[in-house]
Amino acid sequence: MPDLKRLENILDQLAHEAAQTDRKRGEAQRPLFDEQLFLCRSKLLTPCVNEVRSEIKALRDERRAGKLNTTRTQHICEKLVAQIQAIQRELATKQIRKNEPKRNQGWRRPIHELYQDLAQHQDWERRLAAMQRDKEMMLTRCTTLAEQQKMQKEVLALDGRLSRCRASLAKIEKEISQRERKG
Repeated sequence: MPDLKRLENILDQLAHEAAQTDRKRGEAQRPLFDEQLFLCRSKLLTPCVNEVRSEIKALRDERRAGKLNTTRTQHICEKLVAQIQAIQRELATKQIRKNEPKRNQGWRRPIHELYQDLAQHQDWERRLAAMQRDKEMMLTRCTTLAEQQKMQKEVLALDGRLSRCRASLAKIEKEISQRERKG
């Protein structure tokens, strides 16, 4: 079992820094972290710190109730460490973010960046589609109901990611075609 007290001490410090950063910087334009890492999808750091705190509390409660198994403990602890590291990285980059150029209303990304985004999204689409096909094949081989349900969840999650990727891809393609028409 990890030293939860040590994690809580780190979180106390992060909470203080996060609150200061949130006050100075305000909300980001987009959620700060991926939904795989944080459920809260916050544009501020403090709610992310609070989410980690509640995970630690839940872990402590499960341990007290005797409902904690080693696999689940390991999974939760890995996620907690990843979340804390992500918050620490975000705090470490606040100086860099402060110096980033602000995008004006009339600001447009250079066309070469759009093409890079397009290539990146096409690669992601290809990979996600391959992963989805693999999971669907695995689904047909499931022997128990629990395995089947788990695999169906994974297929649905990949389907959602693939849909979002394709929507972004269409948006990028539309922007490129509009820019090329305008010259």
